[in-house]
Order: sequence, then C-alpha cells, then structure tokens
Amino acid sequence: MKKWAFIFLILVSGSSSAQLIYNNLFVDYDSSISFGNLRIIPVRHRPNTAQSMPPAAKTMVSFSQAMASGLITVEERGTAAVENVHWLSLYNNSDRDVFISSGEVLEGGRQDRIVTRDTIVMAKTGRIDLPVMCVEEGRWSNKSKKFVYRKIANPKLRKNLDLSKNQVLLWKEINIQLDSGKVKNTTNSYLARTKDKKYTAEQNAYWQYFEKKFKHTDSNIVGLICVSGDRVIASDIFISSNLFYGQLHGLMQGYIEEAIVFGKKPVLPDAAVKLHADKFLTDEASQTLFAKKYGKQFKAGGQTFHLSIY
Repeated sequence: MKKWAFIFLILVSGSSSAQLIYNNLFVDYDSSISFGNLRIIPVRHRPNTAQSMPPAAKTMVSFSQAMASGLITVEERGTAAVENVHWLSLYNNSDRDVFISSGEVLEGGRQDRIVTRDTIVMAKTGRIDLPVMCVEEGRWSNKSKKFVYRKIANPKLRKNLDLSKNQVLLWKEINIQLDSGKVKNTTNSYLARTKDKKYTAEQNAYWQYFEKKFKHTDSNIVGLICVSGDRVIASDIFISSNLFYGQLHGLMQGYIEEAIVFGKKPVLPDAAVKLHADKFLTDEASQTLFAKKYGKQFKAGGQTFHLSIY
C-alpha cells in the first residue's frame, strides 16, 4: 500500500496551487436547487482553476463507477469474523486510478460494510486491504455474497464514522436511526430503510427532480453545500468536476435520506450559510483546523482531493 501511495504522491507533486478555498472556488447561491426538505447550493471552480489541478484528478474514476464497469473487484479478506470484519480485499488490475471515499456503503459479503477512510487506489495496484466497518450488526454469513455498491451514507452516520472511528458508536447510531423511523429488519442493517417501498418512492422523487436539474447545468461544479431546516447538514467539495460527478449519485442518496428522515423545509438564509462556509473556505490553515473538528480533509501530495464538513 505504501508503494502505490508514494507513486501517487509523485504524480501530484508540484500541483498544490488549486486548493479548495475561495481563491479557487465560489459558492453559487443564485443557482441553488430546492425540493422538499433539501436545498443544495453548488460550489464551482473559478475560471482557469482547473488548469492547475494534477492531471490524475481529471481521469480518476469513483468507487461506484469502478465497480459498475468491472475495473475493480471487492471480496471478503477471509472467513474469521474477528480478523476480517474491518478489512476487505480490493483488486485493481485496471489502467485507471480509483478514488474511494469514507462513508461509501457496500451490500453483500458476509455482512454489509462502510468504507472508513478516503483512499486513492492506483492503476495496476493488484490487491490492497480496504479499511471498513460493519453496518449490519446482526449478520456474519457462512457464505459470502457478491458485494454491490449501494450509496454514500447520510451525513449523520458519516459524521459519526469520521469523527469517532468507533464500531460500537457506529452501530449505536444505526440503531437510533432505524428505531426513529420504525424500520423493520432482522439484522440491524443500515440499508434496511432502502427496502421500504414508501421510502424508496419518496427518495426516487427527490433524485429524479435533482437529476433533471443537474442535466441542464454546466460542468464546473465541484461540490455542494446542503441545507435542511435551519442548518447546513453537510458540505462536500472535490478537487475536480470529474470526481464530483462520479460521486454525485451516491452523495445525493445520503443527503436525500437525511432530508426525508430528519429534515425540515429549508429556511436558512444565504447570509447564515456564508458565515458557515467562511469557516472552511477562507484559507488552508483554517480549513484544516475546522475539518479536524467538524469533518475530514483528504490530502495526497499536498493537494486536498476531498473536503467534507458536517
């Protein structure tokens, strides 16, 4: 793993000028989109910023894209629960670099899992250990099912994951969320809500509305600030529009879930959103400090590839 991380550092070295701050980005409040309990505000690259990003960021594919196209495969690392719950085997024998975000959820295997940290898997890496946690407390099957990519978890669960890194606390949050929605399931699976027909119909209505809007926008969006009720529920910003659009569907599933289950009609004014955004977009130093306390900042070779604030 150290080998491919070192190779990637070489690829991005000398390209650290396009950091994810106001010098290179702007929050486009006038282009916000609202539906139901969710308002999303695009974050865009400023003109010419994309020219200074590392070339690898322009061709990198997302985890969901790589799995759907067969560029990578994910399997259980072994049969013993104690040794293998928190690791999966990922194989990348393709010629594409793959970006994987913490909070991405896989269904199948011996139990469902969630990725625990952002990772870049270089092309032709072969096998690596992918760090994960369990999001299905009540199952460890004798036979392993094929893993299927499902979504990026809702911001409440991602916040718990990124800030605590604790399996017991993660299970506790999942149980709270399932109980609050009176979701029926036998294995305490985080994904149980997605099996409910009423919920999935409402989720699909949200996604279909937002998807149509995204189809008619330009391609310089690199992130979103998401509002529900009187608060910002999450912000995710990426180094490139390529990575953003690769993550978009999974991200929106998580945002929509939180809006439906825990949200209210958005009422937070732009001035309040800006005060919040200023805390992590003004400069690199304040961004790093704020992300340590309220989210995560993933860097490679001195370049921030993904910023999440909860």
